[in-house]
Amino acid sequence: MADERDFRGVLQHMVSVGASDLHLKVGAPPTLRIDGVLFSLEQPPCTPAEIQALIDALLPSDKVSGFKHEQELDVAASVPGLARFRVNLCCQRGTVGASFRLVPPTIPSIAELMLPPVLGELIQQRQGLILVTGSTGAGKSTTLAAMIDHINHLETRKVVTIEDPIEYLHRDDRCLIYQREIGQDTHSFAHALRHVLRQDPDIILIGEIRDVETLSIALTAANTGHLVVTTLHTADAVHSIQRILSYYPPHEQDEIRRTVADNLRAVISQRLLPRAGGQGRVAAVEVMINTGTIRTYILDPAKTPLIRDAIQDGVSQYKMQSFDQALVNLVRDGSVTPENAIRFASQPNEVALHLQGVAGLSSRVWSPADLPGADHSAEPPWVDASFDVRKDPRRPRAA
Repeated sequence: MADERDFRGVLQHMVSVGASDLHLKVGAPPTLRIDGVLFSLEQPPCTPAEIQALIDALLPSDKVSGFKHEQELDVAASVPGLARFRVNLCCQRGTVGASFRLVPPTIPSIAELMLPPVLGELIQQRQGLILVTGSTGAGKSTTLAAMIDHINHLETRKVVTIEDPIEYLHRDDRCLIYQREIGQDTHSFAHALRHVLRQDPDIILIGEIRDVETLSIALTAANTGHLVVTTLHTADAVHSIQRILSYYPPHEQDEIRRTVADNLRAVISQRLLPRAGGQGRVAAVEVMINTGTIRTYILDPAKTPLIRDAIQDGVSQYKMQSFDQALVNLVRDGSVTPENAIRFASQPNEVALHLQGVAGLSSRVWSPADLPGADHSAEPPWVDASFDVRKDPRRPRAA
């Protein structure tokens, strides 16, 4: 693409090694993120001219001029014969930095992503709000795409997505799917949502809740007979409810609690862990479904923290699960190592006890993990008194 360097070769290498991201920074060699870890390629540092030439070759002129004006840009770009990427451009210390996120060519299914099957049931709801939450890079967009793809093969619905940018491309099967991109098809999330109800949607997908106006329109749509699915950058169900309330002044929060309690259908929160064996990552997923008990806890600020216990207690009857329950199950089926399960757990000590076959007091509904070759009479080798759950061991950085 660029005269100074074969960036197409760099992107091809990114795809071939299974990297999720490519980062280009002036003065540093191209850097890949593989299974959450950064590796620098054995190449010369990038120059300003090289990165600018890549941008000019990859993006249309209006996007390039828009970036020069705004100094920020999120856009999707396709490289013919290779792959589709979500691209972010930014300025740092007077130079341009670029981040490429690989978008898989096909939409993975809920089963292929090892997500809880209940997600396929939730997307069949007729109305309400479903939140998919997690940190940046936790796979929220992929989960949303898998849910929309699931309903696309099951029922006849009109789906309108509002994204920034569009990542996964959906082809109509049983659903009629309109995909709208911020900046190209509409001015903003709020602008698109102000008109979306006149487009006769059954399902509205909002790429991200970014402001109170977007959130308010989403809640209104969920309250008027539409299913709304969207994302928040929050850690779990309790934090998601608290984040929603934080958008509003204190005198409005009682009313918002009632609106959320009436219209929230589920909160799906996820974290990505290294897969056992070192090949790829797997999602640990918390699923909260809005039962009568949880609705009561949402309405009462003093009881909202009790939602965590209600999730753990709702495994059998409501198909809910906490992060820690998901982690124990991932260890049980060999997807993640016990060490990583403990390191990523919300309650590391309780997960360690479960992996020894000892039930914690706050999680009485769990059954002990049936680990291959487990000897519950002795302390397992992965339980180490010196283990620091905050430490993030990394593989050696590539030269």
